[in-house]
Amino acid sequence: MKIAVLGAGMVGSAIAVDLAKDFLVTSFDRDENNLTALHKRNSAVQTIAADLSDYTQYKNWFAGFDLFVTAVPGFMGFKTLEHIIDLGKNVVDISFFPENALELDKKAKEKNVTVITDCGVAPGMSNLILGRYNEEMKVQSFACYVGGLPKERKPPFEYKAPFSPIDVIEEYTRPARLVEQGKIVTKPALSEREVMNFTQVGQLEAFNTDGLRSLIYTMKHIPEMKEKTLRYPGHIDLIIALQKAGFFSTEEISVKNLSIQPLNVTSKILMNEWKLTPGEKEFTVMRVVVQGEDKTIQYNLYDEYDVASQTSSMARTTGYTCTAAVHILAQNMFSEKGVFPPEFMGKDKTCFDFILHYLKDRNVNWQQSVDVLKK
Repeated sequence: MKIAVLGAGMVGSAIAVDLAKDFLVTSFDRDENNLTALHKRNSAVQTIAADLSDYTQYKNWFAGFDLFVTAVPGFMGFKTLEHIIDLGKNVVDISFFPENALELDKKAKEKNVTVITDCGVAPGMSNLILGRYNEEMKVQSFACYVGGLPKERKPPFEYKAPFSPIDVIEEYTRPARLVEQGKIVTKPALSEREVMNFTQVGQLEAFNTDGLRSLIYTMKHIPEMKEKTLRYPGHIDLIIALQKAGFFSTEEISVKNLSIQPLNVTSKILMNEWKLTPGEKEFTVMRVVVQGEDKTIQYNLYDEYDVASQTSSMARTTGYTCTAAVHILAQNMFSEKGVFPPEFMGKDKTCFDFILHYLKDRNVNWQQSVDVLKK
């Protein structure tokens, strides 16, 4: 089977390397440096330089491929996915675009293709877990806590971004949608701080971000749902201070007769401040809590940078969830036609168990606990 991976960034390259163990893989990206680095990691991965925003070339570039992974930047993810669907090809997507992927469901059905969207760690595994236990019990509440952080805490931010600072700032400024008492409510990002303890990390602070995505629409029957981001203590106050001072503003100001957006300057500065250096150790920590009438299911993840493969934890936890889904489609384990967020695939216990075992084989270990409520 021939697979095309669109995007050779940190996560896209990890996906290509993992899939190359079992498939013929070609990676497409406009950044020659990304492609060169990927080919050095695994020469079995073919690389092609291409501007993936040139949708007119898709028929020429992709005619010979059987299955696609879209790992492009979020701002172009929706259009990229739409054009791949037009080619009549199955897709697993991790571009996490802001648009509603379910708008493409009709087109996918017409083209007789299967599309799995948001198939990373969060969104992704959090959706899969909820989808699985929603089949087994009446869910009363769902909560997801997730963060990617550096092992070395360097003041003042004690944070490094696995992706563009602009995307991180977007998380800090976009209002967060939650579900409370069965209704969608909107609250400011960075709000409702919770202090939490994690065995491998210690104390972290959690805050609202807009991470529920498809669950708002697909799990309407669950009265309480939230997702929160995790950071080292003190990070929230620093970000709020920058926000209040106007550093994230998109309104142009004049500096020495030049019109600039403060957000662009801030992002440029933070690009260096937050950049992960090659080989820098980081980790992903995550907790998913699904509460029913008589029991609470909790899944915990702690994963670190893999020294042997030189793969970041965020690339591992996101990328390998995606490649597990690719294997599921390749083996025809999930063959319904249309667009499916991971919670729909999680309904199937065979698919759910396959993904957990696939991740475990790559030393990404989810720990489950069950707390039965006493009556």
